[in-house]
Amino acid sequence: MRRNLFVTLITILGGIALFAQNPQMPGGAEYCSHKKMMGTNLAKSTDFSPNSPKHSFDVLNYTLNLDIFNCFASPYSQYFTGSNTITLQVDSTLNQINLNAANSSLVIDSVSAPCTTYSHTGNVLTIQLDQTYNPGDQITLTIYYKHNNVEDGAFYANNGFVFTDCEPEGARKWFPCWDKPSDKATLDLTARVPLNVKLGSNGRLQDSTIVGNALYYHWISIHPVATYLTVMTGKVNYNLDIVYWHKISNPNDSIPIRFYFNDGENPGPMEDIIGPMCTYFSENFGEHPFEKNGFATLNNEFYWGGMENQTLTSFCPGCWDEGLMAHEFAHQWFGDMITCGTWADIFLNEAFATWIETFWNEGQLGYSYYHQQIVGCANYYLSNNPGWAISEPDWAINTPPLDVLFNYAVTYLKGACVLHQLRYVLGDSLFFAGMNAYATDIINFKYQSAVIIDFRDKMEEVSGQDLDWFFDGWTFSPNHPVYDNTYYFEDMGDGTWNAYFLAKQVQTNTGFFTMPIELKIFFGVGQDTIIRVMNDVNEQQFTFNFPQQPLMLYFDPNNDIVLKQASLSVGEKEYFSKPGGIAMIIKPNPSNATTNIQFNLSEKALVDLRIFDLTGKEVSLEVNAQKEKGEHIVTIDGSNFEPGVYYCRLVAGGKTETRKLIISK
Repeated sequence: MRRNLFVTLITILGGIALFAQNPQMPGGAEYCSHKKMMGTNLAKSTDFSPNSPKHSFDVLNYTLNLDIFNCFASPYSQYFTGSNTITLQVDSTLNQINLNAANSSLVIDSVSAPCTTYSHTGNVLTIQLDQTYNPGDQITLTIYYKHNNVEDGAFYANNGFVFTDCEPEGARKWFPCWDKPSDKATLDLTARVPLNVKLGSNGRLQDSTIVGNALYYHWISIHPVATYLTVMTGKVNYNLDIVYWHKISNPNDSIPIRFYFNDGENPGPMEDIIGPMCTYFSENFGEHPFEKNGFATLNNEFYWGGMENQTLTSFCPGCWDEGLMAHEFAHQWFGDMITCGTWADIFLNEAFATWIETFWNEGQLGYSYYHQQIVGCANYYLSNNPGWAISEPDWAINTPPLDVLFNYAVTYLKGACVLHQLRYVLGDSLFFAGMNAYATDIINFKYQSAVIIDFRDKMEEVSGQDLDWFFDGWTFSPNHPVYDNTYYFEDMGDGTWNAYFLAKQVQTNTGFFTMPIELKIFFGVGQDTIIRVMNDVNEQQFTFNFPQQPLMLYFDPNNDIVLKQASLSVGEKEYFSKPGGIAMIIKPNPSNATTNIQFNLSEKALVDLRIFDLTGKEVSLEVNAQKEKGEHIVTIDGSNFEPGVYYCRLVAGGKTETRKLIISK
C-alpha cells in the first residue's frame, strides 16, 4: 500500500477495478496466472510423496519416440503410440521403481528388461526389477505405451494442431515419468508427423527426415528439463520465422530464436524486441543458457496467457504481447534453467518472472515507471490478499489447488514486491550481484533445481548479511505489517531540536516484520535529510537531535516497503516520556577522538549497545552483557570510524533509545 505520512490509512480501491484502470500493472504476470489457475493438470495428493528434492532415483534422460501422424488429420484423435526409454541413476538401494502415469490417459503395453513384472494402478506405474540395485548404479528400460483418445488437459489434438501443456503435473498424461519439478533430465524426442507439419520441442533440432509420406522430427535437449516444462508443439502449415541473437561472450556465435505463428498474426514487433531483451537479461542474470529458444502461438484451446516450456514458450493465439513475452522469457533463467525444487518454492519461478517483467520496463522507461508497476502490484495484493504465505511447507508434498499455487495476488504480485523489498534492503549493488551469482552458480543451481532457502543462502553469501529475518517474514509468513507510527518534535532550548519517532505495528493476523525503515526529516524548502534505522522490535522508539527546527517527518518517503498499510500521527511529549525509552547522553558530540555514551538503569538488565551507519548497516557492537542497576558510561574510540554520521542504539530491559553520533576528524 502507498505510504500515508500523517493522517489516516489510505483507502485502497477494489482490486479488479484497480487493475483494469492501471496501465502500469505487469500484464504478462496476469496472463500467466489466470492461464495456469484455469488448468487441469493437478495430481491427487494421494499419488505418493515426492520426498522432494531428494528421491530414491534420479532420471538422467528420457528418449521419446511418438507416432502422432494421425492426430493431425480428421477426426483429430488424441490416440497415439509411443515408447519411452528411461535412463536413471539409483540414489538409494531399491528393487522397484515407481513412475507417474495417468491411468485415464495411458495404457502400458510392455516394459523391457530389467523389468520382471509391472502394475499400473492409481496413476502409478510400479516396475519390479530383476535384482536389488545400489546407489550409483544406472538402469535403462523402455516402456511401450498408448495414449487413449481422451481429452486430458495435457495432450491436445484438434483441427491440425497438436500441442502439450503440463504445469504443474500433466506430463504423466502423455508419457510415463517421475513427474516432480526437482527431477530434471535431458530429452531426446522423435515424432512422426505428416509432411505439411512443422513441429517444435525442447532443445535443438537434430534433424528432420522424410520417410515415405511422413516426416520425423528429432529434437534433443542437452540441458536437463523438468517434466512439466517438456513440450511438443506442431501444426499443419505452421508459419515459422527464425531470428538470431548474437552472444555477448562471442558475437560470432548466435542462438536461433524460433517464432511459430498462425495465419493472420504478426510477431514482427516481438521479433524486433527479443534481441535487446535477451541482451538485457543476459547482462544482469548471466548469458542466455540454452542452445535455442522460441515462442509458438496455439489455438483457442490454449485461450489465455503463456507457458514457459523450456526453449519453446506457448502463447495464446494472437498473444504477441511484450509484457507476456518478458514474463515468460524471464522464466528461461528462473523456472527453466533453475527450477523450483518443490511446489512450495514456486516463488523462485513466478515472483522472479513477474519482478523481471517490471525490471525490463525499468530498463526501457526508467526507475520511476518500474516503481509505479511495483506499487501497482502491491496495491492489488493489498486489496485481494487471501491471507496465506507465499510458501507453505505442505506444498512440497501435497500440491495445492491451482488457484492457490498460481494465485495472482500472492504468488505473482506479492512475490515480485518481496524481491523489490529485498533490493531495497540490500541496495542495488549487492542485490544484483546476488541475483547474478545465484543464476550463474554452475555447481549448485544452474540447470538444476533450488528451494527458497538456497536462494536466501546465496544472497547471504554475496551480501555478507543474515537474511533469515527477511525471508521468514516475507515468504514464510502470511500477510504484511500495519504501521501505526507516531512522532513528536521538541525544542531542547539550547538551539537544538529532538525528533522522537515510535515505530509500531498493530496487525493481529501475523507476526512482527523486521525491516530497515527510512524517515525523511523536512526543515524547509530544499532542506531535508533521510535517516535509515533498523526496526527490529515492536514499539521501538528512536530519538534524533538536530541543530535546527524540523517541520515535518515522513515515514518510508520513497514507498520502498510497498507491502504495508501505514498511518503516521503527531503525538504529545508526554507520550514519549512513558516507559519505552532510555535516557542516553552522548558527550562530546560531535567528536574527533573519544566520546562517552552515558545511561542510567533503574534495575539490572541485559544491555545491547550497537552503532550503525546511515544505511542501517551495523558497524560496531559496543556492549552485549548484563549490567547492574545505576549509571554506566561506555567510551567510544572515534579513531575506529570514518568521519560521518552514525546512530547509537541502546536496548535495555525491553526499552530502546537511538541517538545520532557525529565523528569529525
